[in-house]
Amino acid sequence: MSKAIRIGTRGSQLALWQAEYTQARLLEKGVASELVIIQTKGDKIQDLSFDKIEGKGFFTKEIEDALLRGEIDMAAHSMKDMPTTSPEGLTITAVSYRENPADWLLIRKASLETGPLFGLKQEAIVGTSSARRKAQMLDFRKDLNIQDLRGNVPTRVEKLRRGDYDAILLAAAGLLRLNMDLSEFELVRFNPREFVPAPAQGVVAWQTCTDDLPTRRLLQQIHHPEIAAVTNVERTILNLMEGGCHMPLGAYCERDAQGNYHVWAAKADTWDAPVRRVRFSSSTHFELAERVVSALNQGA
Repeated sequence: MSKAIRIGTRGSQLALWQAEYTQARLLEKGVASELVIIQTKGDKIQDLSFDKIEGKGFFTKEIEDALLRGEIDMAAHSMKDMPTTSPEGLTITAVSYRENPADWLLIRKASLETGPLFGLKQEAIVGTSSARRKAQMLDFRKDLNIQDLRGNVPTRVEKLRRGDYDAILLAAAGLLRLNMDLSEFELVRFNPREFVPAPAQGVVAWQTCTDDLPTRRLLQQIHHPEIAAVTNVERTILNLMEGGCHMPLGAYCERDAQGNYHVWAAKADTWDAPVRRVRFSSSTHFELAERVVSALNQGA
């Protein structure tokens, strides 16, 4: 491809990291690219938690619209922000490597207390706008005061630093990719098998027009099929549950050296309802997501 590929991206620091990572991978293949920054609904509305914003695709729709209009050639998304079905005419062509998929709890040193779980003081104020994180955190510690937290990753960390919260929940992937200095905080690194992350957390998805075969062929050269194998299971669970990023649902899939799939899922009906947890292992992904969803719906 002779002309520079136009990559659509949000303008946050993490989104730009993802887009610049994409540029670097394309450059390794001898392909130049340029970034087109697009503001999304999720960027514009900063005073509401996700479950109060109508519709799906808070961080993707405007970028997808630009792709459909031909204003960009591809989009770089945080895969966990994407609805499970692309608009007609668009497709997820390739995915990146997976950064640490876990959630981390950052605690102010002044809010530490010996005894309670995680070393976090009783009735502490914990910030997150994710219904999934709220539900699982309350499942571990019912005494906590969960309050909404919006903004990009550095903004959220700054709100913790200035004492608006005793602790906040964030994706490890964003903190690691931005190489943030967290030395002033106590850091609780959750195991994704226990505090179950959002489907496809830690993965960058590359979306194109379905009929743009040159771009799709190019992106296949930087595609990670082993990551697609597990995120497909996670996102199928989300799709079968008919949920968006506001649903209190976590789904995490690993594949072992023998090729077996292992899935952990956690779901609540609402952010303040009890959490149901299931685990399944299988030698194949065939109907694995369906089995997980059936068990979750039965409350198993």
